[in-house]
Amino acid sequence: MASSANEADRKLIVCAGMSVIDHVYRVAAFPVAGTKTRAKDFFSVLGGCAANAAIAVSRLGGCTRVVSPLGGPAGRDLTGDNVLAKLRQENVDVAHVVRTDGAVSSRSSIFIDDDGDRTIVSYRDPRIEAARPQNPAEAVAGADAVLADNRFPEFVLPIVRAALANRKLVVLDGDKPMGLGDELLALPNHIVFSADGLRATAQTDDLAMALKTVSERTVAVVAVTQGSQDMLWLEGGVLQRLPAFRIDAVDTLGAGDVFHGAFALALAEGRDVVASMRFAAAAAAVKCTRMGGGNAAPGLDEVEEFLLSHPEGRA
Repeated sequence: MASSANEADRKLIVCAGMSVIDHVYRVAAFPVAGTKTRAKDFFSVLGGCAANAAIAVSRLGGCTRVVSPLGGPAGRDLTGDNVLAKLRQENVDVAHVVRTDGAVSSRSSIFIDDDGDRTIVSYRDPRIEAARPQNPAEAVAGADAVLADNRFPEFVLPIVRAALANRKLVVLDGDKPMGLGDELLALPNHIVFSADGLRATAQTDDLAMALKTVSERTVAVVAVTQGSQDMLWLEGGVLQRLPAFRIDAVDTLGAGDVFHGAFALALAEGRDVVASMRFAAAAAAVKCTRMGGGNAAPGLDEVEEFLLSHPEGRA
């Protein structure tokens, strides 16, 4: 089911969580301690789970709003200014972004090797972590779904509560490990973990057991992505698998964020879990075939063409 070109039919996805600027270095191999490494290429790009997901949603035909904590004020914190400028260019609503005077917006340095793998060094100002959304109810007004990441759990929690209070669909990006007793784990309708995030949360390397452990602590449908390997989730207590698409990956940076944005949009448009995961996997796969982090997120036509050429899931 494609997103409608009719503006009134476009679904609004609120993306709550991290927005950063990524400084990306392409290297033949990752630097070794005590040595110097010359980069083959360099570029700066908008990053962060919420920002990347929002761009993906916008390009896939949805409407999107970002609720993120940034440094400030405008004109002094240039990283935050650049984040907002890029989001506006992508037709993202930034009216509910929170800027903290005197704080520095988050940023990352990312090294990508010739195999497409990445190593990330990030900086996060503690004053950013102390920020809170100013009006959660207004931030989710009109939304068809809320996608929250857990990089700033105390920031996104009021957004999630407000969404559920208004009977809105909530998807959680389990980007980092969580405590099994965390409120943010218990609340969403859907949680999609990274493999590392799920293993650390459930404290087991067995992903099937990890899914079962987490599912006992939440009402959500719990799934996990693991790069080029099968996506897994539980349905009626039974482990389900969806094959990942085989591609020649050039850059995996931002692929998980694109997946989550596409997944939330597909659910909001009425697809079931399997169809939503397949659509999201296709969007992430297309993104991985080109360099540019989340800025390489595909358009809807590209994803639909990819799905037509990969009817069985794998190339």
